[in-house]
Amino acid sequence: MNAKTINNQEIELKQALLEGLRIRLKGPVLLPGDSGYEDARTVWNAMIDGKPAAIVRCIGVSDVINSIQFAREHDLLLCIKGGGHNIAGLATANGALMLDMSLMRSVWVEPQARIAHAQAGCLLGDVDRETQVHGLATVLGFNAQTGIAGLTLGGGFGYLTRRWGWTSDNVIGMDVVTADAKLVRASSEENPDLFWGLRGGGGNFGVVTGIDYKLYPVGPEVVGGLVAWPASEAAGVLELYRTLAEHAPPELTLVALLRPAPPAPWLPKDMHGQLMVAILACYSGLPEEGEKIVAPIKAFGNPIGDVLVRRPYAQMQSMLDATQPKGRRYYWKSEYLSRIEPALCQKVMEHAAKIRSPHSAVILFQIGGALNQLEAEHSPVGNREARYVLNIAGSWEQADQDPVNMGWAREAWEDMKVFSTGGTYINFLTRDEGSERIEAALGKSLQRLAAVKAKWDPENVFRTNRNIKPQLVH
Repeated sequence: MNAKTINNQEIELKQALLEGLRIRLKGPVLLPGDSGYEDARTVWNAMIDGKPAAIVRCIGVSDVINSIQFAREHDLLLCIKGGGHNIAGLATANGALMLDMSLMRSVWVEPQARIAHAQAGCLLGDVDRETQVHGLATVLGFNAQTGIAGLTLGGGFGYLTRRWGWTSDNVIGMDVVTADAKLVRASSEENPDLFWGLRGGGGNFGVVTGIDYKLYPVGPEVVGGLVAWPASEAAGVLELYRTLAEHAPPELTLVALLRPAPPAPWLPKDMHGQLMVAILACYSGLPEEGEKIVAPIKAFGNPIGDVLVRRPYAQMQSMLDATQPKGRRYYWKSEYLSRIEPALCQKVMEHAAKIRSPHSAVILFQIGGALNQLEAEHSPVGNREARYVLNIAGSWEQADQDPVNMGWAREAWEDMKVFSTGGTYINFLTRDEGSERIEAALGKSLQRLAAVKAKWDPENVFRTNRNIKPQLVH
């Protein structure tokens, strides 16, 4: 789409808005130049700079319905913003009508039934805070500022995945506004084909307005945090990680990472900016058991910092937030792994030593357990053979540093993807990754997803996503 086309579309939309959209809605409508427009249009990754023609800040389901109707009437591109945390910036698009769901952030908990009902604008922290009032939690990610909708529709994993599977495995129902502006329920009993597609197929099938999650007894205290060592001890630490992870009970999730030491108060000042290796652990069972299980980590080598302690689960969930603030530039490469091999550990150390930014990292995240016990066809997320995630996480401040940091991530990925299962996590794909990477994420589910798309969105109204084109199965 060129600048002239975008400009004409903006003019048409502005006139139509003045004539009628605002009176259909309860929430505000923001145009370029309006107060709040700039904040609403921006997303977490500063590499993405989309400029929607207008933004509807939805307050309820009726706003979503009326906005979709309006977009259909005026042949406007739609984009949907939940938390705006997706690295590819799928929440925004030039010249589009953006549905900003971030005002819809209520959570209702049924503690006896162990169900949480969450509106689609919720961030992970919103859900965790409300469920922890009852000593309960569901499987969510590991950054409290992430939106639940994007996380869940793409699969989702975090510290509880080893016990209960992908986030999407723990959804029992969704409320969805479809391409024809109808509110429907998706569950195993109602519209099961749509329910299947939503649990991994992304935003292809409609606008999710509410999600119901299974809850489990977790917390309020867990044993969690990091132990860090100088990079000179990386070989031993990674071997410790590899060994412990192979035998860890499902209540324990282990993450290994190499990065320049941040200016955190728990790390010595003379180490700030120097390469370090760390093990991040979360034990979500009984804290007294967790303290015994993580003892070998705390006792290993000569740590430069140790904050692996009993802490509230909600605090554990937000522990990494400060390392991934909104407004930095992010570029990742990611693969699923079936095991941690010594040869991979060597490559991790080699490429961590070449990091070009004080904010970048190479991360190994353990996910094996419950997700491996379901059939591949259970949901589009698939990748049921995955036991770890390799994430080469580039992060930096200035646009003129894009080439060196993106180059580092790509070089490291090219060297390490040989260890992959062949699969990858769709929520970690960057904007420049194409159909072959979507296939790596969704695999054999793609044909079935195309059929679900043909039924629920035959005109491809919802296409500012990892788009699956509608296609009937013959």
